[in-house]
Amino acid sequence: MNYLEKIKNKIFTKESFKKILKTLKLQNQKIVFSNGCFDLIHRGHIDYLARAKNLGDILIIGLNTDISVRNLKGEKRPIQDEYSRAFHLSSFCFVDYVILFSEETPYNLIKFINPNILVKGSDYKKEDIIGYDIVNKNGGEIITLDFIDGFSTSKIIEKIIN
Repeated sequence: MNYLEKIKNKIFTKESFKKILKTLKLQNQKIVFSNGCFDLIHRGHIDYLARAKNLGDILIIGLNTDISVRNLKGEKRPIQDEYSRAFHLSSFCFVDYVILFSEETPYNLIKFINPNILVKGSDYKKEDIIGYDIVNKNGGEIITLDFIDGFSTSKIIEKIIN
């Protein structure tokens, strides 16, 4: 298989991921889950995702679809379409799977995956993280990671505009 095929084969919908998830669970893989819009990939994203991968065996990213991003961030977002964003994320060696979701929050996706570890940025309190109740109830961990100061998609967009 060539590299482009490997990248494309990491991108899923919730429905198309069912068989893979079942296999991962049977293999007792330690699943780490995080989510976001990942509109303009930057150093902060890369650092965050690489550290998230270090926490387990499999890193699954829940990626907001274009409709979901518009609802969260406004009509001018996303800058890049959902397939481009998924393609960028899945090209990283430390990202195992990218699953697109359209809901406002990844709650149903987290319930479906039932990860061993749920990861978000340290700008959240653990108890306020969407899916905390699911992961906590099932004996999993909720871990927050610090961001690198000065790196955000909003700041990049602001810099381009100015």
